[in-house]
Amino acid sequence: MASVFTEIINGNLPAHAIWRDEECVSFLSINPISNGHCLVVPIDEVDHWVDLPSDKVGHLLEVASIIGQSQMRAFNPNRIGQMIAGFEVPHTHLHVLPINDMADLDFRNATSNVDHRQLAEYAKLIRNNIHASRLDNVVESFVIQ
Repeated sequence: MASVFTEIINGNLPAHAIWRDEECVSFLSINPISNGHCLVVPIDEVDHWVDLPSDKVGHLLEVASIIGQSQMRAFNPNRIGQMIAGFEVPHTHLHVLPINDMADLDFRNATSNVDHRQLAEYAKLIRNNIHASRLDNVVESFVIQ
């Protein structure tokens, strides 16, 4: 059975999309810990990140860095945090999120009640702040035409 992230990648479920290339996608978390909380997900459905080839891990981190730089410009936090936990969905994903202190990395602070109009604005803000040389990978959705 495909993971929820595979369903998003395949366009079967909606997402607030940030990035897509041949190896990975990024979209906003629907259980964000902070405003602009993104997930970076490989297209290949691999449960544990240590099972990915090192070049794919490197690519995920590169994309996370690009998104993190955009989040810094968009939200002006003290730092950008990054976590790989992987218990909630059996598909590797990096959490990339604006933080102001270590407490902002606590999953107990995640919300389950989001305003999708606000998430759409955050996604647009992050996409608009990604460096111009990378705009070819910024996407509005994952729906394949």
